[in-house]
Amino acid sequence: MATEDKTRTELEAAVYRRLVEHLRARTDVQNIDLMNLAGFCRNCLSNWMKDAADARGVPMSKEQSREIVYGMPYDEWRAKHQKDATPQQKAAFEKAQASQKH
Repeated sequence: MATEDKTRTELEAAVYRRLVEHLRARTDVQNIDLMNLAGFCRNCLSNWMKDAADARGVPMSKEQSREIVYGMPYDEWRAKHQKDATPQQKAAFEKAQASQKH
């Protein structure tokens, strides 16, 4: 059973690395688009990384977790790739946020 758990963890880690690499390559996909379509974005992944580190007592700053996900400092990624959200994107975001509040 321990081997199965270890294998599952290794597979999950490989999937995570592939997802992050995919998101790094798809700089045309904005975080707001991810939020509107999937309910999470690169920042969510970096927050989840930090949460996991915190839960295990591993020192990690928010900036470090973002650099893991973005592959560069967050401010650099924003300057290179982030575009201003369109009114349509903002409206979709507000609608999605409102529907998630129960």
